[in-house]
Amino acid sequence: MSKLQAAREQAIHLLRLGYSTSKVAATLGRSPQWVRKWWRRYQASGWSGLVDHSRAPHHHPGQLPAALRAAVINARSELEAAAARGTGLKYIGGKAVRTQLKTKHVRPLPSVPTIERILRAAAMTHPKQPGAQVVYPRLRPHQPHQLCQVDHIPRYLRGGAQVFCFNAIDVVSRYPTGQVYPQRRAADASRFLIHVWQTIGIPHYTQVDNEGCFSGGVTHPCVLGQCVRLALLVGTELVFSPVRHPKSNGTVERFHQDYQAHVWQATYLADITAVQRRADHFFHLYQRSAHHSALQGATPARVHNRRAPVRLAAGFRLPSEKLPLYAGRLHFMRRVQADGTVSVLNRAWRVPHPNPQTGVWVTIELRPQTATLTIYDAAPDAPERQALASYPFPLQEPVLRRPRDAHKRRA
Repeated sequence: MSKLQAAREQAIHLLRLGYSTSKVAATLGRSPQWVRKWWRRYQASGWSGLVDHSRAPHHHPGQLPAALRAAVINARSELEAAAARGTGLKYIGGKAVRTQLKTKHVRPLPSVPTIERILRAAAMTHPKQPGAQVVYPRLRPHQPHQLCQVDHIPRYLRGGAQVFCFNAIDVVSRYPTGQVYPQRRAADASRFLIHVWQTIGIPHYTQVDNEGCFSGGVTHPCVLGQCVRLALLVGTELVFSPVRHPKSNGTVERFHQDYQAHVWQATYLADITAVQRRADHFFHLYQRSAHHSALQGATPARVHNRRAPVRLAAGFRLPSEKLPLYAGRLHFMRRVQADGTVSVLNRAWRVPHPNPQTGVWVTIELRPQTATLTIYDAAPDAPERQALASYPFPLQEPVLRRPRDAHKRRA
């Protein structure tokens, strides 16, 4: 009980004992008007009439209209359904919902914090559950051209058309590039990888996420898609990040933030040409900026070109026919499931003596005579690692020796 409520009750006690209004007011150090007010409240509502009442206005002029709250909830629901079907991206947070509302021309357009409050009130958020985080094996590059990370983010043009912004960055030199496409098909992902290898160079490892445009799809087992075949031909080893673990692709994920701030923020771009023109200017400045503390005052361009990269020839084009399989390797960073298996290319592979808090590294090696899938406890560049299990990898076509590197050139 508050001090004010205690004073009100004391005033009623004194009045009921026969004290005059002026005497009660003098005793409590209050005005006679104050005493009369609470006596009237007591007479009208009893002791409950002395309780503090909310001072909040009954009418809330800033409250969001019900239709806008419904639009936010519906947009989140649509994004969740699209993500579950595999026809949409994994982004379902406040920013993605706001983008979805923008495409539907919802007005007024709520802020991201407002959207997140609406989703929390509707019990549509998924707070992180406490518990130990899975530790994945990972590559530890120390020189440029060892590891390049690739990812894409969706954005919307003025008028609502969706585009997909593919970005890539060398993990050590921080040298970036990017292209914009109207779709994210396997052909688009392949064209972007060709651009990366022609611009940044062909690294030992090229890391991508698990989107169907990179992996070959999420339905049929053991399918080696177009991007995998292209990487085998070029001579880089594709690495697939853990599922729903963007931290493992952290360098390019952080770069997306800079890309968003410099290319898309505070502007509405009309078409892909406008986006690419603005992005190319940003890439040019970023490659020549000395802002990276990790580079100790050097620019990404200088660090990247200390050793001349091997680039894909400028005249190389994506073949129109299906690429054959060439000898080489591809890799997967995976979490061991509760049933003691890992999922690689839409098929479960058993891991002996699994540790649920430790991820594994899976390598598929293709040779002209055989193909194997091996599960390791560490990445290929670890000082020591152990093979946990090995299985024959099923193929329906021959594996060819990789042709001579006539399609490459030294920068």
